Amino acid sequence: MKILLSVLFIFSNILISNASNFFIGNITEDISTAIRNGNAKDLAKYFDSAIDLDIPGSEGTYSKSQAEIILKDFFDKYPPKSYKVNHEGSSKDGSQYSIGTYTSLKKSFKTYYLVKKKSDKLLIQHLQFEED
Repeated sequence: MKILLSVLFIFSNILISNASNFFIGNITEDISTAIRNGNAKDLAKYFDSAIDLDIPGSEGTYSKSQAEIILKDFFDKYPPKSYKVNHEGSSKDGSQYSIGTYTSLKKSFKTYYLVKKKSDKLLIQHLQFEED
């Protein structure tokens, strides 16, 4: 009986770990798709209530709605041609990050975003588009 309980305990921990990685994977895919499509509204779904936003012409901490408007203006000014994720990773505290390249019809930008768990949700805390 003890062996069975031990096996069940280990198995459940593996399932929980893989499930959390699955959901994290989905959020990074959804964020990448929103960036690739230049869709500020879809991207803002993953913003925390306040977000550090760093894009050409706008740098600071903004509310979710302010950041969405600023980002929409950015995507209007620099419509997407492509977006490629170059590197993704995580830290011991559960934070996830992604570094990529956003190419518009006019310019190319190095991108970075940081996702942290807050109230059992993964939310973007920092988003950056830096001219290449």
